[in-house]
Amino acid sequence: AVLDDEDWNLYWRREKRKAAEERRKPKSCKTLRARDLWNDIAHAAWSCADPGIQFHSTINEWHTCPNEGEIKASNPCSEYMFLDDTACNLASLNLVKFFNLKEKKFDVEAYRHSTKIWTVVLEISVLMAQFPSRRIAQLSYEYRTLGLGFANLGSLLMLQGIPYDSNEGFAICGALTAIMHMSAYSTSAEMARELEPFSGYKKNKKDMLKVIRNHKRAAFNVPNEEYEGLSVFPTGINPKYCPSDLLNAAREDSSTALELGEKYGYRNAQVTVIAPTGTIGLVMDCDTTGVEPDFALVKFKKLAGGGYFKIINQSIPPALERVGYNKDQINEIVKYAKGHGTLNGCNYVNAESLKAKGFTEEAISKIEKALPTVFEIGFAFNKFTLGTDFIIDQLGIDEEKIDRFDFNLLKEIGFSKQEIASANDFVCGTMTIEGAPFLKHEHYPVFDCANKCGKKGTRFIRASAHIKMMAASQPFISGAISKTINFPNQASIEDFKDAYMQSWKLGLKANALYRDGSKLSQPLNSISEEDIEALLEDKDKNDMVRVAEKIIHRYIAKRRRLPDRRSGYTQKAKINGQSVYIRTGEYDNGQIGEIFIDMHREGAAFRSLLNCFAISISLGLQHGVPLEEFADAFVFTRFEPSGIVTGNEKIKMATSVIDYIFRELAVTYLGRHDLSHVEPEEIKSKASPGIVKKLAEPEFESEELVSERLVELDRDNVESFKKAKMTTALKGQKLESDPNTKTDISSQVKQAIQKGYTGDICTECQSMTMVRNGTCLKCMTCGSTSGCS
Repeated sequence: AVLDDEDWNLYWRREKRKAAEERRKPKSCKTLRARDLWNDIAHAAWSCADPGIQFHSTINEWHTCPNEGEIKASNPCSEYMFLDDTACNLASLNLVKFFNLKEKKFDVEAYRHSTKIWTVVLEISVLMAQFPSRRIAQLSYEYRTLGLGFANLGSLLMLQGIPYDSNEGFAICGALTAIMHMSAYSTSAEMARELEPFSGYKKNKKDMLKVIRNHKRAAFNVPNEEYEGLSVFPTGINPKYCPSDLLNAAREDSSTALELGEKYGYRNAQVTVIAPTGTIGLVMDCDTTGVEPDFALVKFKKLAGGGYFKIINQSIPPALERVGYNKDQINEIVKYAKGHGTLNGCNYVNAESLKAKGFTEEAISKIEKALPTVFEIGFAFNKFTLGTDFIIDQLGIDEEKIDRFDFNLLKEIGFSKQEIASANDFVCGTMTIEGAPFLKHEHYPVFDCANKCGKKGTRFIRASAHIKMMAASQPFISGAISKTINFPNQASIEDFKDAYMQSWKLGLKANALYRDGSKLSQPLNSISEEDIEALLEDKDKNDMVRVAEKIIHRYIAKRRRLPDRRSGYTQKAKINGQSVYIRTGEYDNGQIGEIFIDMHREGAAFRSLLNCFAISISLGLQHGVPLEEFADAFVFTRFEPSGIVTGNEKIKMATSVIDYIFRELAVTYLGRHDLSHVEPEEIKSKASPGIVKKLAEPEFESEELVSERLVELDRDNVESFKKAKMTTALKGQKLESDPNTKTDISSQVKQAIQKGYTGDICTECQSMTMVRNGTCLKCMTCGSTSGCS
């Protein structure tokens, strides 16, 4: 549709199923121009890395059980693609563990054996796993889908001196994936021989064997016309670039898996995925995740409790040795990239120069201890390392300066920016191998990463290489690949559209694109404070929009705390009889920074959820999320309690508590009167005292009190009210009450309590037949409740 500039029809979720049952064409709910939608998706992904794309036709052409229904979606990471309400357990193999550094050879037999063992383990786990619902448990038991995969491909290629972006790299990836995938299916067939195939195999036998045959054809790299039932053809293993031992193993395993499957069937509908392995990869001692290349040669991982720890790619030294460098040369190259971690030998900032400026041996020792783990050299020269007393008393620096967020101790004691930068490169490293001593330019591609490395790095792996690597692996995966295709910050929207198109043409099932700096916070970070300063100084060469994005990433994402004593307001209202209290906290400039929500009648669980929700919103506001974003996201949310709002002069109806809260905040702090129900001019109007009569609160012998204040209009004074001036103040004015009405209401409440009711009035039918229903009230006349169903 995009290529031919056609329309794209959208359908309601159940329309296609209903149309199929009624044997008619489905009716579209909306029609869009395909290219417009394509452009919108690319722009959104360029802006914030969402959404990811899945190619529905490709997914279902490789579906092993199409007679059970089509595959509609995946898990959030996109590696598991199968029928609705199914699940699989994951396991990943560290590819580097199968590479023998001494022999410089991949151990195929050990890899096959591990695949077989883990296929059996995952099969056993189907019986042991716990699932969130009965249906998911039942279908997972019936189809027995498994999620075996691998990690650390990027490091494996680097160890062998093979660039990620190379035909050799793509061929090796395809062969390794094929060996794992087809060995797993062979094992599944062997288990089916002993235990019988999965329950849906007989019904889907023809289609599943077709998929297995297509897997085999990709291993043998056959011409496109030999594939069965495919509209988009996969990337086979190119024998010209693949090592013979891996190619032969892949083809042998493919033939065996098909042969055994034709005889015995398969125990499992799916066997493999490529999972992200982002966190587990650290435990597995992996430098890279899934089929990813390395993010950077030197990285700093954010810790949940705050701070960083340094990650160095362990593959660099053996990779340098593989391409011909000796130990001394390797040592110099590694130190150039990751730093010396000490001031010894540093040209400008060293023990001698620091002593000349008043540093003691003890202070220098503290700095030396901190240097190996710091992000930049300046992080070691601060009050947390040296102590405030030392900086004030020994170095003579004012305490006021020390507490400033931009305080730079090295600059303060006289070192120039160039001297600090040189010392930083020496101690903490350049974080790149570009420009390293002894390293030849022809070997640079071996060490290329997903993004530019450090502030001196210029090289990175192009997006097309990411896509080709995924395309090499995809023909041998039951599910899909959880992988991010990385773009530099300077990438354009057209680059994103080209990447989507290339992904589809090469047979990928899904992909996700990420432009560096497009999210306010990212787990792995490779830009420092000095990088930002350099961008700002070099204004002629750097787009200020991109500079602003990087500054946002480093600064606005930090929490801006409220003052200890702050102003705000408290608003009480009732939504369909349920009392809601909102309290706000403001910065000194009047900007909202926190909210508190309370509903005194609700149960502990609901109130706790509201408290947690308020805390999360407050944290978002303090981290720079605009209130308008929250308002747009949460207004019109619909759940009980909902209905008429009383006690708020601006909001008169709400579809939920959350809807009411963000209407109130948006009107108050953003001037969003489009979300209110009363015009600002009307709010100034006040009722005349003659039209409102407050009925005195009746006296009860019972301990239960009526929580409402009953107000009625004096019909005789309506006309006089219309003529009255709007400026009449009611505050402090004593209102008359009708003693007859007082007696009547008091009598009704007493009678209701005597009958076993609470005495409260139903907001729907106005009867006094309310009874306790959990923590809420329920009307025995009309059945409505005060908040819970």
